[in-house]
Amino acid sequence: MVSQLRLLQVASSCASSFCFLIFITVLLSATWYPTCSADPIVSSDSTRLKMAMQWAKPLFFSASGKHTATVIFLHGLGDTGFGWASAVESWIRRGKLDEVKWVLPHAPRIPITAADGMPVPGWFDIAALNGGIDDIRDRQDEPGLLRTREYVHSLIQAEIDAGIPANRIVLGGFSQGGAMSLLSSLTAKVKLGGVVGLSCWLPLDAKFPSLVQESDLNHETPIFMAHGTADHVVPTALGQLSYEVLKKQNFPVTMKLYPGMAHSACQEELDEVEAFLHSRLPPQEEEKKSEL
Repeated sequence: MVSQLRLLQVASSCASSFCFLIFITVLLSATWYPTCSADPIVSSDSTRLKMAMQWAKPLFFSASGKHTATVIFLHGLGDTGFGWASAVESWIRRGKLDEVKWVLPHAPRIPITAADGMPVPGWFDIAALNGGIDDIRDRQDEPGLLRTREYVHSLIQAEIDAGIPANRIVLGGFSQGGAMSLLSSLTAKVKLGGVVGLSCWLPLDAKFPSLVQESDLNHETPIFMAHGTADHVVPTALGQLSYEVLKKQNFPVTMKLYPGMAHSACQEELDEVEAFLHSRLPPQEEEKKSEL
């Protein structure tokens, strides 16, 4: 993940158009990672819907100890779950989250308007990504967002069906995946343990209050957001705007800014995510030992 994110960081700082960045991410995902399908570019709405519903089996990392908690983490545009495998492996080696099972889903390949219709692994379509706030907020793919939200909710339900309490499940993501984690968690029909949103924004923000009213079980669920100050793909200002929207609606959200970081991740950020996860999913086996 680190090498891929570094390449994306360089590309985003050197390219005059985000289409170049999309091109790089497609090459990376096509070369390094398996994709969900290899369908050609299509314009039919029915075919587009069919492609968007081709969910591949997620990448799983079993808990090192007894499985008492689960983290579901969604990758960004043009990536797959494998892109965050190295971060998860690092957290596992550090031994602070031994009771956590990790679920890294893979987005299906769908035509992305910002990439001239090129099929790219994505959770929903984006009309434009030129570094402007309105590029992302305008013409939002509501059907795609809600369709992916349903899929994410099914992943949460699968963990609950396996015996994990909802409050021992944390949903997180990066970029597009972070946008989905905010939308899916804060409108979930179960109370989750926490939310992580990295270099992302709150989608459907104008409609968000009505969506929350349909299921407002996570109004007190802690949210950790983080963003680089040099992000020219998902503008830092958009992340801050989303933070303010949530704050005004009395969600317990915190936001950390990382000076000079582009649309990427850094070790300091990953350490703080680990600390947040540990605070929301403390080991239960240690609690049991202390009670004896």
